[in-house]
Amino acid sequence: MPTVLRKRGWRFFFYPNEGNEPPHIHVQKAGMEGKFWLNPHTKDIQAAYTHNLGPAELREVRAIIKEHFDELISAWNRLRNQPRS
Repeated sequence: MPTVLRKRGWRFFFYPNEGNEPPHIHVQKAGMEGKFWLNPHTKDIQAAYTHNLGPAELREVRAIIKEHFDELISAWNRLRNQPRS
């Protein structure tokens, strides 16, 4: 689970073996978690699932993702292009 960003207590990470899923990021903080699809063409952010995230936390996570969108997509592409053993 490579962590690519930590901000305001949130951990942003990928699972390395998720098959051929489109770009996305997992988030986790104090019993809250979620998965967000990232569209690199439109920079759209869509929640795939959330657990224990209220409206304020969702806004915060979306704002962080938006602020670091290009960085997250770059990390996704680096992870996907790594040779697998």
